[in-house]
Amino acid sequence: MMADKALVLSLVVFAGILCQWLAWRVKLPAILFLLVTGIIGGPVLGWLDSDVLFGDLLFSFISLSVAIILFEGSLTLQFHQIRDLRRVIRNMVSIGALVTWLITAVTTRYALAFPWELAFLFGAITIVTGPTVIVPMLRTVRPSAAVANILRWEGIVIDPIGAIMAVLVYEFIILGAGGNAVGSTLLSFAQMLAIGLVLGSVSAYLYATLHRLHWLPEFLHNVTTLAVVITVFSVSNALHHESGLLTVTVMGMWLANTKNMPIAEILDFKESLSVLLISVLFIILAARLDFEMFRRLGWAALLVFLSIQFLSRPLSVMISAFGSTLTWPERHLLAWIAPRGIVAAAISAFFAIRLEESGYEQAALLVPLTFMVIIGTVALQSATAGFIARRLGVAEPEPRGFLIIGANRLAREVGKALQKHDYRVLLADTSWEKIRLARMEGLPSYYGQPVSEHADRHLDLVGIGHMLGLSPQEAFNSLACMHYRLELGYNNVYALQTEKEREVSEDRKTASSRKWALLFGKGVTYSSLLAALHDGWSIHSTKLTENFTYKTFRQRYEEQVIPFFALTPDSTLEIFTTENQPEPEAGWTLISLVAPTGDDEEEAVDSNTASDMASGDGRSCSQAKKA
Repeated sequence: MMADKALVLSLVVFAGILCQWLAWRVKLPAILFLLVTGIIGGPVLGWLDSDVLFGDLLFSFISLSVAIILFEGSLTLQFHQIRDLRRVIRNMVSIGALVTWLITAVTTRYALAFPWELAFLFGAITIVTGPTVIVPMLRTVRPSAAVANILRWEGIVIDPIGAIMAVLVYEFIILGAGGNAVGSTLLSFAQMLAIGLVLGSVSAYLYATLHRLHWLPEFLHNVTTLAVVITVFSVSNALHHESGLLTVTVMGMWLANTKNMPIAEILDFKESLSVLLISVLFIILAARLDFEMFRRLGWAALLVFLSIQFLSRPLSVMISAFGSTLTWPERHLLAWIAPRGIVAAAISAFFAIRLEESGYEQAALLVPLTFMVIIGTVALQSATAGFIARRLGVAEPEPRGFLIIGANRLAREVGKALQKHDYRVLLADTSWEKIRLARMEGLPSYYGQPVSEHADRHLDLVGIGHMLGLSPQEAFNSLACMHYRLELGYNNVYALQTEKEREVSEDRKTASSRKWALLFGKGVTYSSLLAALHDGWSIHSTKLTENFTYKTFRQRYEEQVIPFFALTPDSTLEIFTTENQPEPEAGWTLISLVAPTGDDEEEAVDSNTASDMASGDGRSCSQAKKA
């Protein structure tokens, strides 16, 4: 039996990761494929019985998994970003959430004859959306920047809010079932809040102190964080039932806003673990579905879904956006997109088990009802949101922006040149100093590893259609090209050749290195361009005419020029590569790196260039001019 369980669990993990890959490949939320897998393996074929597989540990596994998922989500919630949010976002996670909660609860009460307690609990569960379903949808729909930002931040912030609200409602139900007076109920709520706030804050402070004093070796950072989270969660629950979710959420938010805390490293590990837990959790939850429960819900359950999609969501958006600068088409699209995700599914199963044990027979219906809402919102909105966005005129035009890998001086200069021609640019780098310089120069940037689960969730690629690898590290550029070639297309990823790569003969290059174009021409490398910038070369935009042709332009600079881009009269951007050397005509605009003239040749080297030279391979200026 043990061997069979091990095999089944292994297959669940493998199937979950396969679903995640398939979802990434077709750009749809993974929960659709995880749901189908769980239903096929469970109620359809009967191969997977979650209760037999986990036994008495099922409840503990669900609760610990939800705690880790919520902790990982709260690590992304930084106060300085919330302060900068537009008022409509704050309204949506407060007033809007309250409106959704109340309307859903009332509809559930009268459509399904649920007790008020369960109706309010279901309303709290279904206010949660989440970035795991929002981000893949945004990449497919490509709405305007305002809509995308609001939906992304709502998904991040609403997770802990929805979980806390569900816990509070659950506490009220349990205390009410025991016949406690209102005073005892309020006291219990206060105890839960006090334990969650105090224990979460103190735990986060002590753990941050361990990092600040360097009492933990680097290789133990991630596993220690996991151990602390599950321990604090369990201790909190031991002090007061179900206060653990609030505790780990507070702990994550505290750590996210602690200076000099290596959040990026923890997030990388926690995100990988969350993907694994989400994959396994959703399959085993779907496998527990009973088609008989859906029959018990009947067609009246459809009224609940319709109420959420066509009443509570639009009303909450309209109230939240009142007085804002959002256009009516943007408000309509916001009112349509609000898919429910894995947190709602996990919380519903979590509380359904508890409430069934407390004598609430209809609590078993919470799970199929929640899954019905998840299936309905994700399937309907994934299929229609793109069409609606285009019809409303709030979808981004064909993506023409640039994701630039690297924030060194060369990348910043290229980014500024493209920005001057109204191209959206986004620089990504793991160096905070270079990211800081980019932001000071007015360039949008992402601080972190651009090839990571965190980047997949938080890197805003709306309007981005191309990638330029301008890092001095060949491996870094190649990894980024391989990662984004399926997202943006093989023909839209480019990398700058490094000196080391240039010295490798063509017959020794790997096949993968030829799957993307090399930027700006033969012999042009990162170090040669950086050396040119060091010697005073600069990026200019030049309009060609009948009298001032491309040939004249090249002759004027005596070949002391390296063309980067050519902009046609209809705003099509041609990129110069080793295999593509456009021949610009009259009316085109050239964006090129040109040598200085006159006194400009004596321009001094700034500290930024000196810093970037240290990370390059040090090719001389004379080599740059020969290029």
